[in-house]
Amino acid sequence: MEDEDAGPGGGGEASPPHHAAAASGDRARDMAASPTRSRSVTQTVNGSHRFVIQGYSLAKGMGVGKHIASETFTVGGYQWAIYFYPDGKNPEDNSNYVSVFIALASDGTDVRALFELTLLDQSGKGKHKVHSHFDRSLESGPYTLKYRGSMWGYKRFFRRNALELSDFLKDDCLKINCTVGVVVSTMDYSRPHSIEVPESDIGYHFGTLLDTQEGVDVIFSVAGEKFHAHKLVLAARSPFFRSEFFDHESGEEKNETDTKDEIKEIVIDDMDPVVFKAVLHFIYRDNLVDDDELSASSSDCSIFDSLAGKLMAAADKYELPRLRLLCESYLCKHISVNSVATTLALADRHHAVELKSVCLKFAAENLSAVIRTEGFDYLKDNCISLQSEILRTVAGCEEPCSSGVKSQSVWAQLSDGGDTSGRRVRPRV
Repeated sequence: MEDEDAGPGGGGEASPPHHAAAASGDRARDMAASPTRSRSVTQTVNGSHRFVIQGYSLAKGMGVGKHIASETFTVGGYQWAIYFYPDGKNPEDNSNYVSVFIALASDGTDVRALFELTLLDQSGKGKHKVHSHFDRSLESGPYTLKYRGSMWGYKRFFRRNALELSDFLKDDCLKINCTVGVVVSTMDYSRPHSIEVPESDIGYHFGTLLDTQEGVDVIFSVAGEKFHAHKLVLAARSPFFRSEFFDHESGEEKNETDTKDEIKEIVIDDMDPVVFKAVLHFIYRDNLVDDDELSASSSDCSIFDSLAGKLMAAADKYELPRLRLLCESYLCKHISVNSVATTLALADRHHAVELKSVCLKFAAENLSAVIRTEGFDYLKDNCISLQSEILRTVAGCEEPCSSGVKSQSVWAQLSDGGDTSGRRVRPRV
């Protein structure tokens, strides 16, 4: 029989469900997701470029609105260039001022950036003339460049008469530093937990396998020097070796287990041991040998006899496109007036498309000096077609460039005496 005198709140059996519901609610709150947060971070990605204007007096008189452009440089994922107007940008200034501007030289829409232009004091006193957008960013905010070719700068950067009597001009040379700060926004949000994953070390482990010679099943004899390796590793990396080891086997042979202790030996008679060792280094470790080894081999020999040059030939032979590209990247950094012609011949011989393109552009832009080198004579004697390609590239250089600036006529370079010192000039890529 139920107890009807249970007191306030109902019968005696009604109270426990109330407490159970409350406990369930507490557990639900405890199990709710942790609060999350996010933060928008807006900052500038900064980069600088120094523009040296040699021969200022010769640039004077080129005309109002005409400028000398720097090489393009990259900041924040965009290309930029400095424009120097010796006679000013606008006719109303009557050539009383020089003008300096920074231009967006690549495709972009509403690119927001801060800028700074510094005319360097060459007396050593450190009294540079600075026009900075960074100092007043809170007042006006970043400048927005709407499209390719948009510019920021000063029509009246410096009065010409004062400039020519100042310490900013020395030995007929001006030096302008430009700093660009591209505005970028990122979203930073919290994660409850994170685990950092280290960089892949597979190259280290495969390299150890090569060093210890554990499980080797093939030996290469190169000029009397022995190199032990693993067929499967070589076949996985190189179509040449895959074909060499497996394409000619029958199905039964592939499934057979070789019970012999004798390891097959392959003789290579068209390669130096140091080159083949570098090839194995790449196959197992996926990178080039140390720069010291590469540079030591090229100090007193032609590009064809350097380790990088021979390694590119080996990459072509063994069908290793990444190795070839690594060699192209290394050789590209060492292009000079004296070396560009033979580097071009090497690139053409071994299907190094990227390096060949850089060499053609470099040779075209420095033609007057390049044609006086022994390397260019080599092209005349051995690679006539490459000379024709250089001339076609020259014709392309004389078209208006992407920033709307017409480059100096290469044919004019032929009569300017040239620079045959072999100085290194940064290639345009």
